[in-house]
Amino acid sequence: MSEPTDRLWGARFKTGPSEAMANLSRSPKAYFRLTPYDVAGSKAHANELQRAGLLDAAETAQIIQALQGIDEDFAAGRIEPIAADEDVHTFIERLLTERLGTLGGKLRAGRSRNDQSANDMRLFLRDQARVLVMALLELQKALVAQAEQHVHSIAPGFTHLQQAQPIVFAHHLMAHAQAMHRDIQRLQDWDRRFSLSPLGAAAMAGSAITGDLHASAAEMGYSGPCENSIDAVASRDHVAEFLFAVSMLGVNVSRLAEEFCLWTSRQFNWVSLDDGYATGSSIMPQKKNPDIAELARGKSGRLIGTLTGILSVLKAQPLSYNRDLSEDKHAVLDSLDTIHLVLPAFAGMVATMTVRTDELLRQAPLGFTLATEVADWLSRRGVPFKEAHEVTGKLVQACEEAGIGLEDASPALLLQVDARLTEDVRKALTLEAALAARNGWNGTAPAQVSAQIERFKQQLGAQQQWALDYSGPRG
Repeated sequence: MSEPTDRLWGARFKTGPSEAMANLSRSPKAYFRLTPYDVAGSKAHANELQRAGLLDAAETAQIIQALQGIDEDFAAGRIEPIAADEDVHTFIERLLTERLGTLGGKLRAGRSRNDQSANDMRLFLRDQARVLVMALLELQKALVAQAEQHVHSIAPGFTHLQQAQPIVFAHHLMAHAQAMHRDIQRLQDWDRRFSLSPLGAAAMAGSAITGDLHASAAEMGYSGPCENSIDAVASRDHVAEFLFAVSMLGVNVSRLAEEFCLWTSRQFNWVSLDDGYATGSSIMPQKKNPDIAELARGKSGRLIGTLTGILSVLKAQPLSYNRDLSEDKHAVLDSLDTIHLVLPAFAGMVATMTVRTDELLRQAPLGFTLATEVADWLSRRGVPFKEAHEVTGKLVQACEEAGIGLEDASPALLLQVDARLTEDVRKALTLEAALAARNGWNGTAPAQVSAQIERFKQQLGAQQQWALDYSGPRG
């Protein structure tokens, strides 16, 4: 067993921990990717100790220079944690002491691993929110690029997985893009809410040494410090909410993934995947499978499970800090690693797909998708919609019995169904007329879809700029 003084917490113990205890307590190697954020917090804390009079200017400069060297060496792979480094905080203090002697130990004054850990995770997540937005923007750009090619590609729209009304395919693609746009907005909203520094909360009651927490918060890119020291170290709703945003993104990607599984099937035959973004079968040579879509669909379940896991950890914890909270790192890192595997592959699949516009057009009127046009046409002529709906239903029945589409109904058949169905209704029974009629702000008329795309592209530019303008520390 190592001596208790080798650790940050061993002063009151006569012996070191058992091997089983040490193994359970030690951070997995993956957790040390928080090193740049612990360094950033340590720099801010060094300046705080100088303001408090515990360090002079020369000592502060030495510590910050040493921290910068640790950061650079870690990024370059020249240093790594050893078995005795229980966590990232122990790792950095060991290196500081090795490089600065007793001066390195001064940095521990006025802080705790509790506020350090909370701070590291907030800084990491704020950085990762931007990284995630940039990755998602690539998928958004791929959807927009495809949509721009298909503003005039007529396709069947669906409800209940049944043909409903004709749309342009761009409108369908932009529906998915709009959902993911809100995923970005959720991350931006999350960032505004949690742009508060927990540093200075110490173990849970606040620090008797540090005082100018607004200055240290600003140094790390926060808008201010947390209001309550207990809440600062004990809360992890910022982790849960971030994981929800990632899970919701995963669900939105999964919904589009399911569409690809349908669209690439022989039954739909809407989309062909590029060979680089599909796989084959080990036994059936003819197969071309949408594995990216299927894997993304499966990964969404993992993301949901991780969110559920962290909520279960949080649900019955008394204030303030409890070691259970260390599970936040596993949850966050697993979710981020998962979504960053999905997004580039999915973006590539979307960008390189080929849309069979002739097949979309052929299928667009099937299933009596123009029926609503008949009901609307009657309504515009003063027929109550309830009655217009019933008349249209009878016309659909008559066409089914005749084995024809609505657009093929003869003047005689129209009048046979209802005397108010004059031949003029046939002008409304074209795909083009149905699209043009839906020219409201959010409709599927090509002009409106084009305008939607242009507005959306401006929003993408603003979101990209938000990610690039971040002034906090980056890993």
